[in-house]
Amino acid sequence: MKTYRKFFQELLLLYRPFENNLNIQLNKHHLHRAQWSILHYLSNYGSATLVELANYQSVEKPTITRTITRLEELGYVEHVPSKDRREKRMQLTELGTKIYSDVRVTIDQYEQNILTGISEEEQLAAIRIMSEIRNNILE
Repeated sequence: MKTYRKFFQELLLLYRPFENNLNIQLNKHHLHRAQWSILHYLSNYGSATLVELANYQSVEKPTITRTITRLEELGYVEHVPSKDRREKRMQLTELGTKIYSDVRVTIDQYEQNILTGISEEEQLAAIRIMSEIRNNILE
């Protein structure tokens, strides 16, 4: 099998088990991956519009709208007043910040466990490679 074929086969075989196990970890906190991704973005990058969040997750805006609505119901995110009324900008609430910190502990442990035996240098190389591939896809 050609190397590039094997590379992408391994990537596909990695993605589903990772996502399934991530959701198991998140379920302990009554969240799923899409919700976690939004909490992560808002915690690390500050407030964001629904369009920015949709672009970040590579999904359509209605998908983000449903997820944001649920996070608002839980009290984790709130609307930030904006000069442009058409733009809906969101930020974490105080509760959302606390929940993010609590869940971060669980996710950190999960991620560290699955990277056992992989050096920091190897992780950095994989990050660089994944970033280059993503950029090639988006060009």
